[in-house]
Amino acid sequence: MSELSESGKTGPRRTRKIPKRITESYLKNVALWYLERYASSAANLRNVLMRRVRESAAYHDTDPADGAAMVEELIRRYAEAGILNDRLFAETRARSLAARGSSEKMIRRKLMEKGVPPGDIDGALETVREEGGSELDAACRYARRRRIGPFRSAEKRAETRDRDLAALARQGFSFDIAATVVDAESPGVLDAELNFADRY
Repeated sequence: MSELSESGKTGPRRTRKIPKRITESYLKNVALWYLERYASSAANLRNVLMRRVRESAAYHDTDPADGAAMVEELIRRYAEAGILNDRLFAETRARSLAARGSSEKMIRRKLMEKGVPPGDIDGALETVREEGGSELDAACRYARRRRIGPFRSAEKRAETRDRDLAALARQGFSFDIAATVVDAESPGVLDAELNFADRY
């Protein structure tokens, strides 16, 4: 049966699930379910589990400190067993973001959002640099993916130059790198410049 919701749309009414009581086995199941689907840092998994603890404590009127202690113990055990490895998570995520054309600033910000410690972030960025991931290369990948700068049709390049520069700036690239990419005559010229930069 369809009912009119608060937003004025019709459709089946969704009932909110009752939060389960927090136990060690429940938290372990939630953690394993989450880690099977997503790569995660220790801090991110802590946030996921603590959200469950807070919802359960509010509903069942229990002490969230008990659940927090269980979460900390679980995270400690998973870190010791190697299931949670912030450095490995940071390197994998940094490589993935660099391949998509993210700047070092953007990669750093996204890893910080996931709660990765600064030392692991620095190490991951160093690994990406050692593997040949330069800022110019990342900016080119982003421009190619978004079809901006030399990857845009020639008729529209002049009128969209400022917009293209702004798009690269929002991704954390410096003005010099953004201008190098946007003002390149063609993708071939940009590739030649990249090859030259890689050699020297």
